[in-house]
Amino acid sequence: MPMQRGTVFVTGASSGIGRATAERLARDGFDVIPGMRRDEPLPAPVQPPVLIDLADPESIGPACKQVLERANGRLVGVVNNAGINVNGPFETVAVERWREQFEVNLFGHIAVTQALLDALFANHGRIVNVGSIGGRHASPMLAPYNASKFAVHGWTDSMRNELAPHGVKVILVEPGSIATAMWDKGISAAETHLSDNLTDEQKQRYGKQAERAMRTARFAASHAVPADRVAKVIERALTARRPRGRYLVGPDARVQAAIAVAPTPVFDRLTKLVVG
Repeated sequence: MPMQRGTVFVTGASSGIGRATAERLARDGFDVIPGMRRDEPLPAPVQPPVLIDLADPESIGPACKQVLERANGRLVGVVNNAGINVNGPFETVAVERWREQFEVNLFGHIAVTQALLDALFANHGRIVNVGSIGGRHASPMLAPYNASKFAVHGWTDSMRNELAPHGVKVILVEPGSIATAMWDKGISAAETHLSDNLTDEQKQRYGKQAERAMRTARFAASHAVPADRVAKVIERALTARRPRGRYLVGPDARVQAAIAVAPTPVFDRLTKLVVG
């Protein structure tokens, strides 16, 4: 049956995909509660934000309690969207940064979903996880980010089949290059990491690969599709009578999905072509 127009909680709603999703769902008649790290209210009819920082586990319980109180028994959807991008040659990324990557992109979402799951059971609600084509096709210099998105992919597939018999639908949205501030932040952070955190030996070892990877990232950013295109797919996932388990968004996502299922020698050869 079609989904009720109840309350939906969207994490990472301050910008990019999260903001576009919150605004689109609110226009479509949902009561949208945006999850944000700072108090920056979005335009009406989006509700005031609940403050939550997925990098801080202590913030998740109180935030989810607020969501349940404000939803007042009408929570019908959770959109796990918040994320960060940690990148660089894997050996040069401190383990603490790896942990931060997984805390935000995976463990925080798991904690949010567990805290809100009973309310979703009660309303036969839906969970939409915003993954990435990087959860199927891993590229050089993106190991922390790719690993976290592969984990989201696996968690979503498992959860989808666990919860389906109990009336909760779980959907994975896998965007390619999307025009958000995350691209600029990721490229800037990568440039800083490469210049400040690598030894001379590591710069010599990875310099040419890093240069090609940065060139590929800038090209992808210049051809990215608008965030609202992902928001439209998330809306469909929440409202379709029979939503698909996975949605690819963007032409580059489809190309990389095809590369991901190629035999390993072909996969490696095509990946080298993609990154120059």
